[in-house]
Amino acid sequence: MVQFIGLLAACLTTLSFLPQAVLIIRTRETAGISFTMYLMFSSGVAAWLVYGIFRSDLPVILANFVTLILASIVLGLKGRDMLNERATAKAPRPQAPD
Repeated sequence: MVQFIGLLAACLTTLSFLPQAVLIIRTRETAGISFTMYLMFSSGVAAWLVYGIFRSDLPVILANFVTLILASIVLGLKGRDMLNERATAKAPRPQAPD
């Protein structure tokens, strides 16, 4: 029974993150998300994954493995957008002909 509750909790929390992650992956629109939040979130999920591995806790391992993959994709897309914004801001502006 305890294992079932853990699996149910893992499924619900992971699946609750899925719609947002899929939307960001599909639209590639990351302007409304915080890089720092996703970095902290991904780090926390990675720590939970390691914890689950040490404890041999299958629900914790599975939920955090899937969530870490999704969060890392979102974090990567956000990071790419931030780098592109910086490159665009530093690019020289074309001058009007005299």
